[in-house]
Amino acid sequence: MTKQEAFPKDAMRVLKETSRTFYIPITFLKKDMKHAVAAAYLLYRAIDEIEDHEAISNSVKHDILIKLSDLFKRSFTKKEYLQIIEPIKGELPEVSLRLYEWIEACPSGARPIMMGVGSEMAYGMGIWAQRNWQVHTKEDLDDYTYYVAGIVGIFLSKVWEWSYGQETDDELAVGFGRGLQAVNILSNQEEDLEERGVSFVPDGWTRDQLFDYAEGNLAKADAYIATLTDRSATMFCRLPLAFAHKSLDAMKKGREKMTRQEVEQTVKEEQEKFNRGS
Repeated sequence: MTKQEAFPKDAMRVLKETSRTFYIPITFLKKDMKHAVAAAYLLYRAIDEIEDHEAISNSVKHDILIKLSDLFKRSFTKKEYLQIIEPIKGELPEVSLRLYEWIEACPSGARPIMMGVGSEMAYGMGIWAQRNWQVHTKEDLDDYTYYVAGIVGIFLSKVWEWSYGQETDDELAVGFGRGLQAVNILSNQEEDLEERGVSFVPDGWTRDQLFDYAEGNLAKADAYIATLTDRSATMFCRLPLAFAHKSLDAMKKGREKMTRQEVEQTVKEEQEKFNRGS
């Protein structure tokens, strides 16, 4: 990175406050990848906060997200972004209000990657908001999990190629993101239905079938990580994947989620592996 592209410390503060899952693994990454992935995470979280906001109607979400998708394809300006979010800016958190800063923070070489994926993500989220997130088939579930998480795997693979020249398998990359999202769906299944009237479970599926879906994609995630040749990229992926596997195991045993002690122990284990270079 050039001197002019120094990563703002405040972005890492917002990242830490916004993501308990990804802040630590992002710090494992080498400098160029760390800055690209941190900026992109903030951008994608900014979009997600719009898609997920309870006080904004689905029609407004759709309209704004589609406009953002188009804006990310063009010459992005702070002025136009603020005009797009003007009708909802009073509802948005800091990470969304400052979206233009995360674009500026991203290394210039990785910025087109971040923006291209952001455009596709905003479009997909806008379509699913319009559909009120009604999943009826496995194809629906695949489509939804692609736009909200699988596509992030594509972003990561493109960043690995940009940073250290490795090409990876797109199907496995998507499986990495989908697997993490499937675990979230399992964890939040009752809450989504009771509080939002939304079910991400295909019609006729049992919870066991949803477990199978998660495990199938986590197997792809395991295979994806095994192909990575950069140690920092591998360690970045390993921690959220370890959380996903252990969360799945906890739910299979009838618990809602991992205990705080299990979370802390997992972080400790992965940090020790990183320090040992294993």
